[in-house]
Order: sequence, then structure tokens, then C-alpha cells
Amino acid sequence: MPLMTTKPMFDLAYDGGFAIGAFNVNNMEITQGIIEACAVEKSPLILQVSKGARKYANYRYLRHIIAAAVEEHPELPIAIHLDHGDTVDLVQTCVSDGFTSVMIDGSHHPYEENVALCKKATEVAHANGVTVEAELGMLGGIEEDVVGLNAEEYQKNIEKFLTDPQQAADFSKRTGIDSLAVAIGTSHGAYKFKHEATLAFNRVEQIMKTCPGLPLVMHGSSSVPQEFIDLINKYGGAMPNAKGVPEDQINMAVKKYGVCKVNIDTDLRLALTAKIREVFATKPAEFDPRNYLGPGREAIISMVRRKVGPTVLNSAGKADAVIKQWEKLGKPLPAYYGRK
Repeated sequence: MPLMTTKPMFDLAYDGGFAIGAFNVNNMEITQGIIEACAVEKSPLILQVSKGARKYANYRYLRHIIAAAVEEHPELPIAIHLDHGDTVDLVQTCVSDGFTSVMIDGSHHPYEENVALCKKATEVAHANGVTVEAELGMLGGIEEDVVGLNAEEYQKNIEKFLTDPQQAADFSKRTGIDSLAVAIGTSHGAYKFKHEATLAFNRVEQIMKTCPGLPLVMHGSSSVPQEFIDLINKYGGAMPNAKGVPEDQINMAVKKYGVCKVNIDTDLRLALTAKIREVFATKPAEFDPRNYLGPGREAIISMVRRKVGPTVLNSAGKADAVIKQWEKLGKPLPAYYGRK
């Protein structure tokens, strides 16, 4: 069944030169596209649900869609993750709803408030066997309820917003978190940068020294593929100057540094939207949702297959190894799955 926490995945990824793709889900087609791609490539994966997705789709619907995916592909290691949780109450709700991993994001609070919030959330999650991710530092951009700094301000003053290595060590020790989302120059949304991005790999090296063995997470890491932007603009869209994180830099972070999880959301939206726009423009009489959502799903499959491949996340073919690690750990599952 291998529905699991992120621990078996990160245990192998940290020194294994790969990272787990954490893909945001909002509906059936997006979920199917992600799952089908990872099944073909035999890649472990994280399906993550944001506050906005819970509001849009109702988590009960998403939970059953995800359950269907797990049932359809029992050979895949899958974690269900809360993306950018902002309160302990939400963490508790997600634990009760069957999430196997949660993120508590207090990065917008003063440092001591962030520590206190994350410590409490970790206590709640760990008591139920659920792993915890937190965030330290600030990203730019906007995505759903996550509002960072505008791209221009962020790039001009980026050094003061990056994760502090010494603070990261203190934060990890005091909160007991299982992974840390770090600010290293990435940004949320489709308009991440005015110019080509350059990630602060020297900062990652320092964090790895002060926090040895702590799995690191990259948020704001969609690459905003140009082919999707071109297709959207060709068929009536208006997305000039959209720019993401180059895939070769993501690949470097994954293969050379302790990045074990890479969040991907914007690229999923772009793939789906680009193909829907193309169908509407080239087949104006079309009104059957299956005939425009279907091509969108195929675009997601193609894009996710590329993401998990050797040139980006390098997680293709790692499913069996993660399952063996999970079995080695005793097949632990959160308390939710042991309830009668």
C-alpha cells in the first residue's frame, strides 16, 4: 500500500543524489497526471494539499481522489502532505484527516514566535507519527495564500532574506522538525525573477554544515517551462516575462546538496492551462470537459516525467529502494491508519 511519511524517502534522498517531487493537487486530472507519470517512471512522490486547495475542492473530495491513486498504484511510495499550514489547529485537523506529513509555516513571524509555533505543531504531529516540515527565511513572489516579497525588492536585498545557517541549527534543535524549507533565492509563482535566477548554493553548503543530516526543502521551485508560456500567450493568454528556476540549478541542488524535497505547483497549472487554451482556440465548438481536461492531463504527465528524470529531480527508478527502506523501518504509519 506504501502510503508513508516522508522519513523513508528523505533517509535515502539526502545522500542519494535525488529529491522527491512534492506536487500540489487541486482536482482529479492533476492528481491522475502526477500519479501516472510517477508510475511510468517508478518514482516516489509527495502529493501536497494547500489551504487554497482545501477551500476550493473540500478535502474530503481530495482525500478520496488521493486514496484512489494509492489504490490504483500500490507499488508507489506516496506521502500526503499539508503545504504551508499556518496554525496548530490546522495541523491537528490534517493529522486527523489522514495526512502523513505536514508543514507549519511561521516564517513570516518574528523568530521566537516561529520557534514556538513550530515546536507546538511538531509535538502535535509527532504524537501521531506524522513528520513535520517548517520554513526559515523569506521567499519572494505570490502563490495562493502565500505572499512573499515582490521580485524586485527580493532580488535587490536577497542576502538579508536568505536562511541564516546558525539560526537554522538553533531552530532545528529547539523545534524538533524533520525537514526545513530554506530560502536560497527561489520565489513563489510564475513571475519569480526579472533576470535569470542564481541560487545561493554557498548558503546551502553552510546550512548543511550547521545542520548535518537535516533534509532540506526547496519551495518556489517551478521552472515555468517556456513552451507552456508560449502556448498560453499564443492562444489568448497574457503572461509576459514569466520566469522560473532553471532546471539545471534545481538538479545541482538535488545532486550536490542536501535538498530532499522540491515543491512544484505553478508548472502543473501552466501545463493544464496551456492545453485547455489550445483546445478552446483550435476547436471552438468543443464543450465536452473530457476533451479539454484530457489533453491537459496528458501535458501534466509529460511534464512530471521530465521533472522526476535524471536532469531535474533524479527520483525515477527509486520507488523500490524507498519501499525497502520503509520496510526496514518497520512499515511505520501515522496513528490515523491504525484506527478502527
